[in-house]
Amino acid sequence: MHTENTVVIRGPLDRIVGLAADIEDWPRVLPHYRWVTLLSGGGDRKVVEMAARRGAWPVKWRAVQTIDRSGRVPEIRYHHIWGPTRGMEVGWVFEPSQEDVRVRIWHELDLQWPLVGPTPAGALIADKVIGPQFVGHIAGLTLRTIKEIVERETGTAGATDAAGTAPAPAEAAVVPRETDR
Repeated sequence: MHTENTVVIRGPLDRIVGLAADIEDWPRVLPHYRWVTLLSGGGDRKVVEMAARRGAWPVKWRAVQTIDRSGRVPEIRYHHIWGPTRGMEVGWVFEPSQEDVRVRIWHELDLQWPLVGPTPAGALIADKVIGPQFVGHIAGLTLRTIKEIVERETGTAGATDAAGTAPAPAEAAVVPRETDR
């Protein structure tokens, strides 16, 4: 399963990265997050337990968050180590321009559940249920909420660019893997 969620945010890169990186504060600023507990580490490498809601459905997982600040633009990565998405890799990619920042969250999962794991049935469950109904949905809410916060703070909510075009809302897609095509 491969999902991608993308949003364009009008605001400073540092503020956007700060909100994305400060996961212990997510339950306060992201209403769909129930809790984030720091299990070990700190700074740019943390092991956390995260819990969110997909509608009435509670979900919970543990992950290692790493932030790579060695390049011009930071990249945030997660490796899920426990829960139904164990083994999933996640990346936050920030692409700043003169006027805004394009933020993309990608998720990659080869389902490892007993019985259905890396089988056609497991791929179907991951691609049709876990990806679009849970992972993509929660990531989309996260991006939309961060966009709302930043654009409210900067007074750019609903702004248009020089051509008079409003930025597109957060997009989500389950993208077929090369092996699925």
